[in-house]
Amino acid sequence: MTMTDPISDMLTRIRNGQRVIKTSVMVPASGIKKAILDVLTAEGYIAGYTETTDGKHPAFDVELKYNDNKPVISEISRLSRPGLREYVSCKDIPMIHSGLGIAIVSTSKGVLSDAEARKQNLGGELLCKVF
Repeated sequence: MTMTDPISDMLTRIRNGQRVIKTSVMVPASGIKKAILDVLTAEGYIAGYTETTDGKHPAFDVELKYNDNKPVISEISRLSRPGLREYVSCKDIPMIHSGLGIAIVSTSKGVLSDAEARKQNLGGELLCKVF
């Protein structure tokens, strides 16, 4: 069976891993997932990730982050999806929970957080939101 939305699969693995208090989750590797994990690490939502292999396929071992045994990420969800892409200009990038959360945007300069995209005056495809 072919996976139609690998980004959504990665976000679901992270969400489910934090619900059962796992220390890390394995995610199949790709370039866009690496860029999203870089943003999540830079913003402090995950502890980090390492590139490994899951059998013979490349994968990421994502280290989840907790604060007093509560997940740092309380909400992570996909905004744009294969059936309905959401593109926004710089001024239309949404504020997630009044700026407490982030939106991850795929721009012409790479995958950026919403604050960085606004700072560089770039719009693009809304990938996901994290709070």
